[in-house]
Amino acid sequence: MPRSEADEYVEIANSGGAQNLAGWVLKDRDDRNQEFTFPAYSLGPGEVIRVYTNQVHSRWGGFSFGSGSSLWNNTEADVAVLNDAGGRVVSETTYDTGNPPGCGR
Repeated sequence: MPRSEADEYVEIANSGGAQNLAGWVLKDRDDRNQEFTFPAYSLGPGEVIRVYTNQVHSRWGGFSFGSGSSLWNNTEADVAVLNDAGGRVVSETTYDTGNPPGCGR
C-alpha cells in the first residue's frame, strides 16, 4: 500500500514582478503522472505559495495535487520543475529527501 504524506509540499517564491500563474505546471521531472496545473492566480512580488500533496491551506494559496499517496520520493532525490504556460522551464530544483523544494521565480 502506498504511503500517504498529505503534508508534503513544494514551495514557490516569486522574486520578480507580479505573475499570473494560469496554465503554469508544477511536476516531477521523471514522473509524468505527477503534474499540477495552476488555475488563474496572481502571485505578487515577494509572495510565497505552496502546492501540497493532499491538503489545502488557504494561507498558502489553497493548492493541492489531491493525491491519496505520497508524490515525492523519500529515499532518492526528486526534481520539481515549474513550467510557465508556454512550457518553458521557469525553475527546477531537487527535492532532497528531507527538505521541500522551493521553486523560485
